[in-house]
Amino acid sequence: MPQYDYDIAVIGAGAAGLTVAAGAAQAGARVLIVEKESAMGGDCLHYGCVPSKTLIKSAKVYHQMRQAARYGLPEVAVPEVDFRQVRDRIQRVIAAIQPHDSPERFCKLGAEVEFGRAVFVDEHQARIETNAGDVRTVSAKTWVVATGSTAALPKLEGLDRTPCLTNREIFFLDELPSSLVIIGGGPIAVEMAQAFARLGSKVDVIQRSPQILSREDADMAGLVQGVMEQEGVTFHLGTEMLRVQDLGREREIFFKNGEGVEMSLRGTALLVALGRSVSVDGLGLENAGVVFDRKGVQVDARLRTSQKHIFACGDVTGAYQFTHAAGYEGGVVVTNAVFHLPRKADYTWMPACTYTDPEFASIGMNEKQARQQGLEYTVWTEEFAENDRGLAEEEREGRIKLLLDRKNKPLGVQIVGPHAGELLAEWVAVLGGKVKLSTLAGAVHPYPTLAEINKRVAGKHLSEKIFSDGVKKTLKFFFGFKGRACGDQSGP
Repeated sequence: MPQYDYDIAVIGAGAAGLTVAAGAAQAGARVLIVEKESAMGGDCLHYGCVPSKTLIKSAKVYHQMRQAARYGLPEVAVPEVDFRQVRDRIQRVIAAIQPHDSPERFCKLGAEVEFGRAVFVDEHQARIETNAGDVRTVSAKTWVVATGSTAALPKLEGLDRTPCLTNREIFFLDELPSSLVIIGGGPIAVEMAQAFARLGSKVDVIQRSPQILSREDADMAGLVQGVMEQEGVTFHLGTEMLRVQDLGREREIFFKNGEGVEMSLRGTALLVALGRSVSVDGLGLENAGVVFDRKGVQVDARLRTSQKHIFACGDVTGAYQFTHAAGYEGGVVVTNAVFHLPRKADYTWMPACTYTDPEFASIGMNEKQARQQGLEYTVWTEEFAENDRGLAEEEREGRIKLLLDRKNKPLGVQIVGPHAGELLAEWVAVLGGKVKLSTLAGAVHPYPTLAEINKRVAGKHLSEKIFSDGVKKTLKFFFGFKGRACGDQSGP
């Protein structure tokens, strides 16, 4: 039997890779982690989830300071934002979390950490070129590719000669851009658009699709867009991008609008937020016989590549590029690779959240997906404008949408509203645990809370049956109910 240096070697120290490494090391496996950056934690910690949510919170507080009168408070003169202070806070938050994703912590768990680049030599060996300049070749019985993704840059004339920002630079600017042009209309684009507009930038969003958040239902995405427009963000939808140029202190982008008319916009900063590209270049995957393409490393339901002892998880597969999905997939790999128990990844109830204000959270199918699959469904909604806690907190925008199939089984839930991501957690438990809607409808929620909206929409479709004309006729027959005490008396 071949002897290997390690039981498991993990390439990439983001959410997926670290989940695998922690689980394998604690199970007693000899583990090596190889990370090309100078710190562990991946894009999420350094250039994604953590800095973006920190920035969004600062922007929300500043927005509320300027909206004091809305809460019955005296208006105050709010000074302009010094972005260096916002940037410093972002760095403090990252630093506070960093020890959780550190070589010291993983060494205590029993995993070795090497900073450098790993390139497969064959299906069991890889050459590691360390950041310190050393080179060594290691072997492992099992390999895990968890190299993540990077910001995708479009093939746009002039972009290679024009300074632009991606998620790697946007959080660490020396000053707030007076004007910001954003290419893209997905989650990153709209989150940054609102945050920078609230901090004081003039923001324009240029989107190829006729709606923002193009994978979502138009009515729900429209709620988010409407709020952002009220706050000063300008959207240019259904466009065709033509070229960009550097004007020194400004960047100019040319595009055709929805009517085919050529236009241009100028901004002191240009943010490109057009999705992600999987990080597969330079890994030598072809040397290991691993099948991949520009969309990602190909895996089966157990997250095995074309080489059954080599797994891939996280963004690099190109499937669900969320940190929580990466952590989930890491757990699936541990089950298969460490415990050798066959476990398949199941994305049926994979939640997602876009952290605009109001937030946009979802789980399961939306109407677009249900129609694409030819499913029959009904839609049930509740408005936050009718939620007492929402009214008390001046959080009136948004709604919850519940999709039921022809058998009244849930297909999916979408929430646009305050703390939608937190409210979705109840649906994660209900749908993942196969809890009946009648159980949720009958559950007692504290009053007043935003979460009452979950209970109300769950009970809405049940009430049609409970309080139907047929039920009322039956009750009248058996118990002699006299019917309405006021208003229309024509009913049963």
